[in-house]
Amino acid sequence: MVQLYNKQQIRKWAKNKRLELNMKSLSSVLVKNLQKTEEYKLAKNVMIFYPLKNEVDLLSLLEDKTKTFYLPKIDGNNLLCCRYDKNTELCESCFHTKEPIDQQEKHTTLDLIIVPALAVDKDNYRLGYGKGFYDRFLGKNSNIKTIVCIPKELTVETIFPNEHDIPVDLVITT
Repeated sequence: MVQLYNKQQIRKWAKNKRLELNMKSLSSVLVKNLQKTEEYKLAKNVMIFYPLKNEVDLLSLLEDKTKTFYLPKIDGNNLLCCRYDKNTELCESCFHTKEPIDQQEKHTTLDLIIVPALAVDKDNYRLGYGKGFYDRFLGKNSNIKTIVCIPKELTVETIFPNEHDIPVDLVITT
């Protein structure tokens, strides 16, 4: 295992490692593995994320008509949760992610949040891009099940979590 000593090193390592991986193929495996979980099967309202380049792509989940899907939208320092389907008009956010144009938060109750990550550790802590959006969102929604879908090649011993970091309930790997 690669020896990493802080979050900045892990971020750099993970971004480079993703370039070596066939993310399209791995994303397909991760979607299938996610769909086998009880958490996914029981969920009706699921928040996913629109993938950045070389990130896990879960958009094929939209084919599942038994679920209602949502995407995050950046609002200042917070995330809003907006309904999403293939007809939803998207724009590029200040962080170059795609998000719904509609400003209104549209959800009743989420059952499951699929959280993006650059890397995860053995204690289910995830490493994001460093702005804390998801940790703040998860802190306000601690009763909702959370999952990270990530290639096993992007798991590390520790991400050196801080007191504000929130572990996910389940990590699904390839």
